[in-house]
Amino acid sequence: MEPAPLFSDIAEGPENGRAYFVRAKDGTRSRFVLWPGGDRGVAVVFPGRTECLEKYGRMARKLVKRGFSVVVIDWRGQGLADRLNDNTEIGHVSHFSEYQQDLDAVLSHPVVSEISGPLTLFAHSMGGCIGLRALLDREDFSAAVFSAPMWGLNLQGADRFLAPLIASLGVGLGIGEKMLPGQPKGYYLTREPFEGNDLTNDEDHWHYMRKQIVAQPDLALGSPSFRWLKAAIDEMKNLAAASMPDLPTLTFVGGDESIVNANTIKQQKTRFSNGKLVEIPGARHEIWMETPDILNHSWAEIDTFLATST
Repeated sequence: MEPAPLFSDIAEGPENGRAYFVRAKDGTRSRFVLWPGGDRGVAVVFPGRTECLEKYGRMARKLVKRGFSVVVIDWRGQGLADRLNDNTEIGHVSHFSEYQQDLDAVLSHPVVSEISGPLTLFAHSMGGCIGLRALLDREDFSAAVFSAPMWGLNLQGADRFLAPLIASLGVGLGIGEKMLPGQPKGYYLTREPFEGNDLTNDEDHWHYMRKQIVAQPDLALGSPSFRWLKAAIDEMKNLAAASMPDLPTLTFVGGDESIVNANTIKQQKTRFSNGKLVEIPGARHEIWMETPDILNHSWAEIDTFLATST
């Protein structure tokens, strides 16, 4: 077992957490944290793009109080996992199946695999894309909760047609590892002000997320590569054509969602035989890091869901 740093002061998670490095079958190193809990099984949190596991410390407290042990993953290319050329400016994978290798390595780690009880998925944004694939390819999850899942990108106008062409062109030209053109330098949370942001209405959660990458810049992540965008578009297209899993699912989308495609989420959920969609008026992208009223709404829905599915 290879121990890894856990920045507990900025995570604000339960006190007994411990982080580990683990290697996928292709040799890529990712990081995960385990916050032990009660006898309700394991809540496995799939973060979104640009995120680090420390971001979910506050959420882990809520889940531990509900009797779960909590595992959060640093996907390859972000957090303290291995990155392309050790570069925090570019987010990169060659294929979304690589994230499933990270998941395999984490769930097979002894400190996780030896915990009794069911696995419950909690997936946000890009984690929702990775998570849906996991539900299709695996049989070890008993239920899933999605927050603003990336089942489609919120591309407007000509971008809906240009983005796939640009991604494919860049990969075809051999520059798949390069940053997409026209992307701003730096990191969204330190570059943009709270006013008018796309993530949350709650200033406290905004500063909670922001202080993490200010305190530990190695946790930050910038814009995606050509190859990442092509891999994401390919995977979302494949998921749109797949038969949906029949295990219990709960999906949240904010009424003011602007990062992922809310209409695609709503359309996709009609294909689930055992799923519920909850649209929260006024919520932005970060359903689990919103104002107290929105958090109370979402956690009341989660508690009702968990009472009948885990």
